[in-house]
Amino acid sequence: MNNTLTRAQVEQLVRASLSRQAGASVSSAPSPLVVNSSARHCHLSPAAVETLFGKGHTLTPMKSLYMDGQYAAKETVTLIGPRSRVISNLRILGPCRDLNQVELAYTDSISLGFDIPVRNSGDIAGTPGCMLMGPAGFLEMEEGVIRAAPHVHMHPKDAEYYGVENKSYMKLRVGGELGVTFDRIFVRVDPAFKLEVHIDTDEANACGLGKGVQCELIK
Repeated sequence: MNNTLTRAQVEQLVRASLSRQAGASVSSAPSPLVVNSSARHCHLSPAAVETLFGKGHTLTPMKSLYMDGQYAAKETVTLIGPRSRVISNLRILGPCRDLNQVELAYTDSISLGFDIPVRNSGDIAGTPGCMLMGPAGFLEMEEGVIRAAPHVHMHPKDAEYYGVENKSYMKLRVGGELGVTFDRIFVRVDPAFKLEVHIDTDEANACGLGKGVQCELIK
């Protein structure tokens, strides 16, 4: 039998010891940690959906995502970048938002031939734009194409457990043969959120993220 403690187990024991010394009750994590790879996609406003798919059109949910109320829509668009380079079948995620935003990986930016900055969702000022093409028309985006910064969604109870606040940063340690630590995981706290980390496909491939790979959030 292997009695060697992992680093995560040692840290949990230290936290428990400190809590006992402070007279506080020892509690386990309120939620299991989920780390998902986010493929390229876009978020659209209701007006943008009508421009691309026709007046009165609304998104058709195809597959529910881990976060409650979020889904991959049946609808896709074609992204037209610099020098008419394209990405076909870009998935739309719903429900609709107040702004239009395209989230790509670094390899996508190389393929399209332009520089895409790393930004938190919604922070699109000064970012590149693109053209989106749907079955009913074109949408010209003056800005809104980003590489989404690695981030974690969490409920306030999770934030209390980890000792972090909204818009702070954490680290994500990924184990396995290609173990990597991400130093800047942006924290988003909301009562509607489940505990879930999002990294893009390039980042997931680089660290070998897959079934059975152990991950740990660190303050």
